[in-house]
Amino acid sequence: MIFGVLSVLAAAVLVGVDQLIKRWATVVLLPKTAMTLIPGVLELRYFLNDGMAFSMLAGKQTLLIGVTSLMLLGVLWMLFARKLTLLERVAWTLVLGGGIGNLIDRVATGVVVDYINVLFMNFAIFNFADICVCVGVGLLMVWVLFDSYIKEKAEKNAAPDAADDAHGNA
Repeated sequence: MIFGVLSVLAAAVLVGVDQLIKRWATVVLLPKTAMTLIPGVLELRYFLNDGMAFSMLAGKQTLLIGVTSLMLLGVLWMLFARKLTLLERVAWTLVLGGGIGNLIDRVATGVVVDYINVLFMNFAIFNFADICVCVGVGLLMVWVLFDSYIKEKAEKNAAPDAADDAHGNA
């Protein structure tokens, strides 16, 4: 229970950081439109996104709000009901914080404030909340791969012992 509460508090900090950065982007970047950080590589560009990644499902706010809300409720359940490794807990906390950060924008204004623009490749403009969600999902993928590797290795190590026991060899 205490770890669930700590995870929610950490997610709240992520939401606060996300909302502060978005407020800053609205005040500072909106009048300028863009601010170069690393020429040809990275700029901050104010952009309102009414979809999800790469503007998919643009204009489908009710659907995005509903699906995001249900998924975040599932994440909350995970954080409180399941025994999680530290890596899993950090990953789900990042997903929760980022998801809530973007959900606040969708509910309040119908659009998400994006501001990080990678210039050296064709990529969507994104924000801190998106980074939290992507890093969280990436960590979950690493955990799944690592966990399956450990289980597979344990099964291989246990298999010869089981065969020896079946034949009376110990």
